[in-house]
Amino acid sequence: MDDIDRLRDFNRIYTRELGLLGRSYLGSGLGVGEVRVLYELAHGSPGTARDLAARLAIDEGYVSRVLQGFERRGWVARGVDASDARRRKVALTPAGQAAMTPLEARSRGDLADRLDRLGADRCAALIDGADRMRLALAEPPWPVTLTDLAPGDAGWVIMRHGALYASDEGYDIGFEALVAGIVARFVETRDPARERAWIARVGVVRLGCIFCVRETDDAARLRLFLIEPLARGQGLGRRMIEDCMAFARDRGYRRMVLWTHKSHLAACALYEKYGWRVTGEAAATAFGAEVIDQHWECDL
Repeated sequence: MDDIDRLRDFNRIYTRELGLLGRSYLGSGLGVGEVRVLYELAHGSPGTARDLAARLAIDEGYVSRVLQGFERRGWVARGVDASDARRRKVALTPAGQAAMTPLEARSRGDLADRLDRLGADRCAALIDGADRMRLALAEPPWPVTLTDLAPGDAGWVIMRHGALYASDEGYDIGFEALVAGIVARFVETRDPARERAWIARVGVVRLGCIFCVRETDDAARLRLFLIEPLARGQGLGRRMIEDCMAFARDRGYRRMVLWTHKSHLAACALYEKYGWRVTGEAAATAFGAEVIDQHWECDL
């Protein structure tokens, strides 16, 4: 089964489980498309039939037919756009809102019942998967927040370093063991006044991490800088490095250091952009791969 088959299979399960294939959604007498148009009118910004079709990515002719049916029911009214007399804006009437309100309540109630039947663990897995799918389909920029290390984050940092570096660089499991040791020491011995970790996330979806760790009284070490592939190229790396360096500067460090491999081209380009310089490099064999160790430093 390839990626296309897997997505099509998921879509068949999803539409069946949510009852989206019937002629009447939740016994309303309306099809799913009609309900979606009604919902958009209730919760979206005012606009024309063309605007609605564009927002919903459905056929303009279909939207026009649906709106004609809603007009006959007294659910929508059309008015002239004050800024352009050629445009006819569509708005939900009180009768249309009265039709939408119980339908939305039934929709929420039906879904709540389905989630209850799944149980807490399966429900949590479903919601987590939905968040990930929504993020993957959404166009950036995303509302990314940078938060401190929380329960569950340490394991994610270790796991994603192991998986991504095996995929991108061919590293063996020894690299994951190295990261596990670094993270464990940080959690056990961290000085909150001078050390910090950042986890980048959108909702429950983690997109990256970076750590600032005390090296000496004067120097901090930047460690465990990682960006998930789907979040690269959007400025998140710059934001994380800036926050890390600002923290180190604010905590009285005079310089920062880091260790990396020369093959990490994107990260190295960012370090150089922010005034870092290579202070030494040497060929080595590490984690089952031939690498070039690099040591970098910057003044704060």
